[in-house]
Amino acid sequence: MPKLRERSGAFTLLELLIVMGIIAVLLVLIAPAFTTIKGGADATSAAYTIKGLLDQARTYAMANNTYTWVGFFEENVASTTPGTAGVGRIVMSIVASKDGTMIYNPGNPAQITTTSLSQVGKLTKIDNVHLWTHTDTPLNTGSTFDTRPNVASTYCIGNTSPTNSTTPFQYPVGNPAPAPQYTFVKAVQFAPDGEARIDNNTYSLQTAAEIGLEPTHGNVAPNPTPANLVAVQFTGMGNVRIYRR
Repeated sequence: MPKLRERSGAFTLLELLIVMGIIAVLLVLIAPAFTTIKGGADATSAAYTIKGLLDQARTYAMANNTYTWVGFFEENVASTTPGTAGVGRIVMSIVASKDGTMIYNPGNPAQITTTSLSQVGKLTKIDNVHLWTHTDTPLNTGSTFDTRPNVASTYCIGNTSPTNSTTPFQYPVGNPAPAPQYTFVKAVQFAPDGEARIDNNTYSLQTAAEIGLEPTHGNVAPNPTPANLVAVQFTGMGNVRIYRR
């Protein structure tokens, strides 16, 4: 039989569970408020991440009878200061209207105040990928990359389009409004019925809209345009499809 002194120096099961619980709480508290994906060199994996965010935003809007927005911002992948515009890292945020309304006045649009928004999920960052406004001329006749629907650049989220939104939103959100790290002037809006619109000056509902992607390494856009391009297209009713070259 072990000596009493030896047994008194051991941990009981209850004590171990308490310690493990404390460690778990600390890990949650120090966890970053964003998710960084390093595999952006594979533009296809980045496209599926974006598709997942669009589906999440649409589902949230419909389930909660509210409006949601998915914002896109490209920053300098070599910079350590959040919000430094550049090339190489796509930053995305999903936010929702707290009261279920559109918040802004369509007749007099203005920046959406962060105190009227709630964050949906974490900020998502994808390294080694570049937003790309398509310069090809797809045939609009099929289901491959080269025959996909030909979307006007006005409705393509890329490096040179669309026109900056008249209803941008910032990250982080909250009340009182914290100091902004990102301002999203390119976004997709989802309505409570699932309708998707490019967040630009017209808010026109389109048959298709596009998010163009190309892989990159570092903070310089590839030149010439690489072969492995990806287009993420979504319809006015939010259906998302990925086209790869």
